[in-house]
Amino acid sequence: MPGLLGKKIGMTSVFSADGKNVPCTVIEVGPCVVTQVKTVDKDGYAAVQLGFEEKKEKHTTNPMAGHFKKAGVAPQRHLAEFKGFGEEVKLGDTITVDFFSENDFVDIQGTSKGKGFQGVVKRHGFGGVGQSTHGQHNRLRAPGSVGACSYPAKVFKGMRMAGQMGNEKVTVQNLRVVKVLPEHNVLLIKGSIPGSKGSIVLIEK
Repeated sequence: MPGLLGKKIGMTSVFSADGKNVPCTVIEVGPCVVTQVKTVDKDGYAAVQLGFEEKKEKHTTNPMAGHFKKAGVAPQRHLAEFKGFGEEVKLGDTITVDFFSENDFVDIQGTSKGKGFQGVVKRHGFGGVGQSTHGQHNRLRAPGSVGACSYPAKVFKGMRMAGQMGNEKVTVQNLRVVKVLPEHNVLLIKGSIPGSKGSIVLIEK
């Protein structure tokens, strides 16, 4: 799907035409520059590579500096590929937030907040001591039994246990664009999206 790169700014709320208070996420979208146009003949598939947020040349590796120089753009901090752009784009073109319109529905992909190593109550919603099983009596938030005896004589893969929580790629689909503010390169999206403030997100039509 075609789309753009953006940065999550935070959350706010706006009033709709019928007076409802709508919670919105504020995203700074673009401007994104075209750093590469991939074609079926040369690359095996058609796509457009976009860059977001300029960075200093001294912080860019030589191969990437040559890549950006070929496109005629300044070094970019973040790159992503999108397929299905309806209009023809060329190297060095700038795509702004005007690419979206109010009441469009978009999919947003981001990296969820990392929560470190968590137990089964927080990570999987186990009941804890209030719904204890297996005769637990003073192990308030323990997982309980994890396997059987001589058969299968192992713990199956995928068993819900304690472990790393968060810091995963998450996509939220069908979020509505409430407002487009082209003078600030900002989108207001109804609802919440994954990631902390300042994190990079992909907005796809």
